[in-house]
Amino acid sequence: MNTLKAIEYTINPPPPHMVGDGFRVHSFFPGGRLIDKKRMSPFFLLDYGAKVDFTPSAEPRGVGVHPHAGFETVTIAYHGKIAHHDSAGNHGIIGEGDVQWMTAGSGLLHKEYHEEGFSKAGGLFQMVQLWVNLPAAHKKTKPKYQEITHPQMGRHILDDGKSFIEVIAGTYQETKGPAFTFSPMEVYNARLQKNATARIRLPAHYNTGMLVIEGNVEINGSNVATDHFVLFRNEGEEIQLKAAENSIVLILSGEPIQEPIAAYGPFLMNTWPEVEQAIRDANAGKFGTLE
Repeated sequence: MNTLKAIEYTINPPPPHMVGDGFRVHSFFPGGRLIDKKRMSPFFLLDYGAKVDFTPSAEPRGVGVHPHAGFETVTIAYHGKIAHHDSAGNHGIIGEGDVQWMTAGSGLLHKEYHEEGFSKAGGLFQMVQLWVNLPAAHKKTKPKYQEITHPQMGRHILDDGKSFIEVIAGTYQETKGPAFTFSPMEVYNARLQKNATARIRLPAHYNTGMLVIEGNVEINGSNVATDHFVLFRNEGEEIQLKAAENSIVLILSGEPIQEPIAAYGPFLMNTWPEVEQAIRDANAGKFGTLE
């Protein structure tokens, strides 16, 4: 018999700040007393760009060229379009419902910004960016890029015939997601119609959280509003969802990486000497070039 995975905290959206000039985000973790650098491992960072209307702009807004090493960035688009370039030669554009999963690994340069057409037209923008830690054995893996379009994702239809669990990574029941990961994790969107219910079963020891992207949802009987994050205790295996209105819930769960963390800016390593080496490599041009 599955026991409920109890809620530890429901977290209000922190004050927003700008990343570059194109991403207005609420940084749910790491930071503060509730979620430190390891509490949601393998997920290290969650920046949530809640809904905002951008005015038309001839110059695309975004973040200019910068390095990354030792982890992966996962960008999930809910509204708007995002473009990406990196020094490994990858380029992609994701729109509503799509995901870009970039493995920085041994190190690269990249930039991300509003897609040109979206920039010129302006409009509603909403996204999530995750930083996913890499185990020590894979810190030096070759950089790569996974562009996952909405139709490619696994889709498990729920009992009402309209709602579904959209699987980005991992497996929901027998429905698999397309993303390749370096450690065990589950990344889903629960897209629920009003009054729809879902049961999510996850290993008790996995670090687990949910972000209400849209709507209003009962989670284990507790009402959780839009833009709020729920952190679960590492006990129990089942989470019960019921949508009070049409809703979207981002579900994150993963096996903790039980290794030291040394984090500095865009570098996520196991030791400080490794961070210092990554900085030297970036400054020496070993991450390639990108304009």
